[in-house]
Amino acid sequence: MQKTNPAKNTPKLTEAWTPESWRGREARQMPSYPDAEKLASAELRLAKLPPLVFAGEARKLQSSLARVAAGEAFLLQGGDCAESFAEFSANNIRDTLRVILQMAVVLTFAGSMPVIKVGRMAGQFAKPRSKPDETRDGVTLPAYRGDIINGMEFTPEARAHDPARMVDAYHQSASTLNLVRAFVKGGYADLHQVNRWNLDFVKDSPLGARYLDIAHRITEALAFMEACGITSDRIDALRETEFYTSHEALLLNYEQALTRIDSTSGDWYDTSAHFLWIGARTGQLDGAQIEFARGIKNPIGVKVGPDLDADTLLRIIERINPDNIAGRLTLISRMGAGDVSKKLPPLLRAVEQSRATVVWSCDPMHGNTVTSDSGVKTRRFNDVLAEVQGFFDACRTASVHPGGMHVEMTGQQVTECTGGQHDLTDADLALCYQTHCDPRLNANQALEMAFLIAEKIKEGKQLA
Repeated sequence: MQKTNPAKNTPKLTEAWTPESWRGREARQMPSYPDAEKLASAELRLAKLPPLVFAGEARKLQSSLARVAAGEAFLLQGGDCAESFAEFSANNIRDTLRVILQMAVVLTFAGSMPVIKVGRMAGQFAKPRSKPDETRDGVTLPAYRGDIINGMEFTPEARAHDPARMVDAYHQSASTLNLVRAFVKGGYADLHQVNRWNLDFVKDSPLGARYLDIAHRITEALAFMEACGITSDRIDALRETEFYTSHEALLLNYEQALTRIDSTSGDWYDTSAHFLWIGARTGQLDGAQIEFARGIKNPIGVKVGPDLDADTLLRIIERINPDNIAGRLTLISRMGAGDVSKKLPPLLRAVEQSRATVVWSCDPMHGNTVTSDSGVKTRRFNDVLAEVQGFFDACRTASVHPGGMHVEMTGQQVTECTGGQHDLTDADLALCYQTHCDPRLNANQALEMAFLIAEKIKEGKQLA
């Protein structure tokens, strides 16, 4: 593979960008496809398929994220760790969407500001891995990298990297988007309905009294609006909502194939999702993922881990958003509960001093993965909440708007993370542990987090 000239520290910003210019850079966490002709055939098929999302939708999301950057809105990004072919169903999509809507209503009321809803769905299939291989009983095979690349079954056939899976992922994404659009525009997102779900949660929650005040105040607000004639059959905003999709820009063969020129603006957009993010493992300044992201006009996220220094972060910001366009770039802090209080503040200060316009969001999941006594990956709910607390505290100390949450969660009542209102323990993990990669918050834990974040937002408003 052609590499950057070693005499230069980084490629110049003036270098021409094309949808395939990433191919001249080091591309980490990418599959090794053994059959070049089969790969080319899959890419060609994808390039001929219709876009999954439209450029105008991505521009609308960017405008909403500009409000987040200005402190006038909050970003809620959530969904599966990794979507799968086997678990694809209307019920799973509906239940995850339901919890995101529930969380959004709680946060909207607490913050008295719009909540921008972005799902980790309709494309979140590829996953980076710590090791390229996995060994069981003396047998070594390629690691599972998500259904868009290979299968979970520990066989040579399943673990082979198959480019035809990209086409399967596209069609599942299209079906997911069709269903989500029907839900959010067809009355499922009605505020009265969503609030009734929250009241059911509070009623059945061991910590219900703690959340009862917020739930009742939402009920009173809706009743007041009805008395004034503001009802969901008259006001579209009460009956439906905007909902956007996102995934990690990891498998660049797929992303390039779905990148198209917008006929309205003449700009390039990746039509696989409204919002793409770059993970901590692939965020090298001169790497392929950054190179790809800098040329598309979608809103972009960058994961900010504990090993990222301020100078490199500022150069990444300049690379992706040289014109300092509001809403273009979201920085997603994923430090871990033990590092957020010491590692995040210097980065917040550096970005503020640079006058870069960004959204700051918190991913409290990826830095808090541990292994249980039984050898299963899990996350402790208290650690997740501790990182959220540290994020809000650091942002407020730096006079930065704590603009969002990025959470791996599911609408199912899985037992993958310990703690929470029902006090799940390591012994409970085996009851319903279903994730294909990383442990997710279940529906109750996710909504509990929303109520706790709502309390932090209210505290911030009182201090302002």
